[in-house]
Amino acid sequence: MSIRIEVFSTPGCSHCERSRDGLKAVAEAFGAQRVSWRDVNVLDELDYAVKLGVLTPPSMAIDGELVFAKLPSVAMLREELARRLERERT
Repeated sequence: MSIRIEVFSTPGCSHCERSRDGLKAVAEAFGAQRVSWRDVNVLDELDYAVKLGVLTPPSMAIDGELVFAKLPSVAMLREELARRLERERT
């Protein structure tokens, strides 16, 4: 089973892009078979973003649940992914 990360942002948001790069590297370090990454343009998928509770981008959902209303630090994301992967193993 793979953890699905979705990052909600708007086009042209330099803060979104800068923050996203480091976080994506953390996700990729776990391996594509364990963690998948999807960039979600809020303008294109507004109904989906609202359904999850995204109020302001950038935000992050994990496995279809809004986990971070604002993008987490690299350390916070690493800890969250490690915790979820450990839970899957047990």
